[in-house]
Amino acid sequence: MTDQLTVSVLGTGIMGAAMARNIARAGHTVRVWNRTSAKAEPLAADGAQVCGSPAEAVQGADVVLTILYDGPAALAVLREAAPALRPGMVWMQSTTAGTEAIGDLAAFARQHGLVFYDAPVLGTRQPAEAGRLTVLAAGPVEGRGTVEPVFEAVGARTVWTGEDGAAGSASRLKLVANSWVLAATAATGEVLALARALGVAPESFFDLIAGGPLDMGYLKAKAELVLEDRLTPASFAVDTAAKDARLIVEAGRRGGVRLDVAAAAAERFERAAAQGHADQDMAAAYFASFEENENGKQGG
Repeated sequence: MTDQLTVSVLGTGIMGAAMARNIARAGHTVRVWNRTSAKAEPLAADGAQVCGSPAEAVQGADVVLTILYDGPAALAVLREAAPALRPGMVWMQSTTAGTEAIGDLAAFARQHGLVFYDAPVLGTRQPAEAGRLTVLAAGPVEGRGTVEPVFEAVGARTVWTGEDGAAGSASRLKLVANSWVLAATAATGEVLALARALGVAPESFFDLIAGGPLDMGYLKAKAELVLEDRLTPASFAVDTAAKDARLIVEAGRRGGVRLDVAAAAAERFERAAAQGHADQDMAAAYFASFEENENGKQGG
């Protein structure tokens, strides 16, 4: 058993709430805050202290964990917490922030003497709830004894990408991984939509590729959410997928490459969100293949 830590979790959405629960179950003291307090309050039943402000949440913390919508949101919340931050606190920054925002976050950490770890996580609701995420981490060796117990509480595996969180190596790897996840999700929706348009039963396609190199458990899992109308609760929401796709497109642009598939996926997610699917699982990008007044139901 590691020494007990006090961990502040700022952001208790799909991922943050599950991570906070697992940190508490590992025996650490957990203090949580969320802009919409109703999303944080259920964590009191898991032993977490629900706080009314970011500054209250980080008071006395050993590790501050941020898992918010994007980089600007994480920076804004840390600025609210600034009066209670102290030099030497460890900041585990797990928001999918993209490549540009990491520099701003690292600069804030330097300004306040925080030990900064770029630590996005790979996984969705189910692995988060099971404590089976993959943590992608970059940060100094000398602070790892404090942050690693938190990694172990939330994840099954930690992949170290460097010793300088400000360099953003973990966030860059996260964008590469997410580019594949989002492309596969968008393609799943288009396969189902095309099958519907052509009068092809989706099962015949799954049977066709079964056991071969094109077979993919992820494809079937996301397709089932659509076919069985199980898009809520979301494992990874449509609006978050749209945000991440735009971060991927921008990162590619800054690197001098054009990412047409990612750009198209972003448009699909945004279109599905505009149709009312923003809070559903990102598999709901399927509906973007249809006119807004078309429900897209299989077999309709």
